[in-house]
Amino acid sequence: MTDRLRVVIATPLSEENIALLREREPRLEIAHDPTLLAEPSPNWMVPHVRTPEEQVEYERLVDTAEALYGVPDHSGRALARTVAANPALRWVHTIPAGGGQQIKAAGLPREALERIRFTTSAGVHARPLAEFAVFGVLAGAKLLPYLTTAQRRHEWAPRRVMGLARDMTVAVVGLGSIGRLTATLLAGLGYRVIGVHRREVEADVERIYPVEAFAEAASISDAIVLALPGTEQTERMLSAEVLAAIKPGATVVNVGRGTTVDEPALIAALQDGRVGFAALDVAYVEPLPADSPLWDLPNVLVSPHTAAISDHEPRLIAELFAENARRLLDGEPLINPVNTREFY
Repeated sequence: MTDRLRVVIATPLSEENIALLREREPRLEIAHDPTLLAEPSPNWMVPHVRTPEEQVEYERLVDTAEALYGVPDHSGRALARTVAANPALRWVHTIPAGGGQQIKAAGLPREALERIRFTTSAGVHARPLAEFAVFGVLAGAKLLPYLTTAQRRHEWAPRRVMGLARDMTVAVVGLGSIGRLTATLLAGLGYRVIGVHRREVEADVERIYPVEAFAEAASISDAIVLALPGTEQTERMLSAEVLAAIKPGATVVNVGRGTTVDEPALIAALQDGRVGFAALDVAYVEPLPADSPLWDLPNVLVSPHTAAISDHEPRLIAELFAENARRLLDGEPLINPVNTREFY
């Protein structure tokens, strides 16, 4: 337990939310220089260009932190420099829910990983991502590509059968906060929901399949929702093998990380109809390269990693940070600690 904590705001944050931090936890000594940061906006992950003099000043500021609100410039390299320069740093809070990958990218020595506490904003984005997942499942069931293609042609297309929730099974892969809420929303609409997860958890699903049985779950599912973190263990989990077993015409929705998909295998499955529709908020490489076939496939919806963004996001992250700051100062366990071996 300590009496004060010096927090440096390393990422854009409004004065309103800085006031919230001060109100929620008066023991914070907050250092914030908005002239060194971009304006707060939904595009907060876009690097802010500084003059060389401003960069020196920014680095000098973050090097005084006991706690960082955001990874400096959302860069693993910048975080590594900061950690090396600042032995007083005790805690880093990442803005993305998947901020463990920012920590991994820093390549920090084990001593630093053990000395510093790392947390993420997991849970803050669950509602908007779960809603996007439901939208993706519905878009596939209600033939969105067929309708939009006909509309662009000014064609009154032949009537076709659409899927009904009560007749469909959805596999939610990854039952963290996003996956569990997605399962609840889908079950509420009448879908039969199954889960794929590496252990048993409480969720609104009929059954949880182990990761090793993903292909079996895919073979009986009309839609697959990926809500996985990006780790070595989840790399290309939606594999060519799973896609070979998929129920013909199934929908794929990804609200996790693009690295969890074997993208060439998915493209092939979309081209030959094994996958009928895909709603992708993430890509293996971001931004999605201009020459990716995904841009032009009529049965794909590309979202530029924006489904998590809502008007409530900055406030919710600030509230989470304030609560974790209280816990740190009072010697209590933190919310959303990063697993510094698997980095999720």
